[in-house]
Amino acid sequence: MPITDLFRRISSAYSAGEQRPLRGYLATLCSYGALVTGATVAGRRAGVRLPEQVSLSDVALLSLATHKASRLLTKAAVTSVLRAPFARFDGPAGPAEVNESVRGDGIRHAAGELVTCPFCSGVWIATAFTAGLVFAPRATRLAATTLSAVAVSDWLHFADSKLKQPAHND
Repeated sequence: MPITDLFRRISSAYSAGEQRPLRGYLATLCSYGALVTGATVAGRRAGVRLPEQVSLSDVALLSLATHKASRLLTKAAVTSVLRAPFARFDGPAGPAEVNESVRGDGIRHAAGELVTCPFCSGVWIATAFTAGLVFAPRATRLAATTLSAVAVSDWLHFADSKLKQPAHND
């Protein structure tokens, strides 16, 4: 049985009548794997050594930066132009963020899920930051510090807004 027929049968059995872009997911997984493999090969050829350990402060910094970068990519109104080929505007989602639904089939749909889901894009962004720590730690820490500062600033804006709301006595 040809691999395409096998994949079609597996996809049909998995999807239970729903449209699921398994080929698109496969393409995004292969792309991710190819990028990680490419970075690994490039690092080996350049003689870049992996760190013995990653500090807790770097983990915290990259976590905050990944959170903010994933929100900027997937939810920010200003970056909706990047998502427009893959998503449809559904309405505002809060301060400077939008709700969108994925459109298209196959790879387009899978890419749409990737660029509209902060959880999905977070894996790619965290991987990029981690690779950055290996290849260009100073620049990566600077970029991550900037994004982390913006994330904390956002939370302070939310707290400030909440504190300014009048208390309701029930």
